[in-house]
Amino acid sequence: MARFAGRAVLVTGAASGIGAACAQTLAADGATVWCTDLRADGAAETARRIEVAGGHALALALDVTCEASWEAVMASTGSLDMVVHAAGISAASPITEMTFADWKRVHAVNLDGSFLAMKYGVRALRERGGSITAIASASGVRPAPGAAAYSSSKAAVRMLARVVAKECLTGGIPVRVNTISPAGVRTPMWSAMPFFQEMVANLGSEDAAYAALGSAPGSSRFASPEDIAAAVCYLASDAAAMITGTDLVIDDGYTI
Repeated sequence: MARFAGRAVLVTGAASGIGAACAQTLAADGATVWCTDLRADGAAETARRIEVAGGHALALALDVTCEASWEAVMASTGSLDMVVHAAGISAASPITEMTFADWKRVHAVNLDGSFLAMKYGVRALRERGGSITAIASASGVRPAPGAAAYSSSKAAVRMLARVVAKECLTGGIPVRVNTISPAGVRTPMWSAMPFFQEMVANLGSEDAAYAALGSAPGSSRFASPEDIAAAVCYLASDAAAMITGTDLVIDDGYTI
């Protein structure tokens, strides 16, 4: 039986990567999925794929850094049972070379976006009950050179979720709030980074670049977006009814 039959979920960052995998996996398990992304065409394509596969999905444009955008989307969705916040970006450079604009941009999407996802998620779910799952990162657990903005924003997301989970518990609000912290995941985020583009050019393919990164000392194998989506589905399911304020690290031992 589909675990999420009769339930509705809003997924951010649904145009690609982890967000798209979460949307498709939740739909395959019976959920009606609202696919949202700043790239409305990408969200619409994910929704189309879900419909072709026999699921139910709709697409909306959402700028996760904009409160008015959140208000408009939540007014359109109606009742929700789950929110999966997967939207995120990165910028890789030493802190001495990082621009303040890049620093603020990463924190706006990763941290401000998570704040708004949890604020409006709790508001939407507090009467019916439900769950919010946000994608953090193992880089928010273990420091990574060149990732000052990304690591600090994701570490903050982990603590933000714990605070919101505690507020729900103490306030008698039946909403569970958790995070997932993956290590490397094969997503389009990597292909936008200059150092990764250089590796692909030198090694001949993305597969070779991922293999080289994953085999470097102190690193770990790269996960697929579907690996993370499976964990998201678990945390959103009734099997995780006792789990809130928890960060699930999925890193093949990277943070040990």
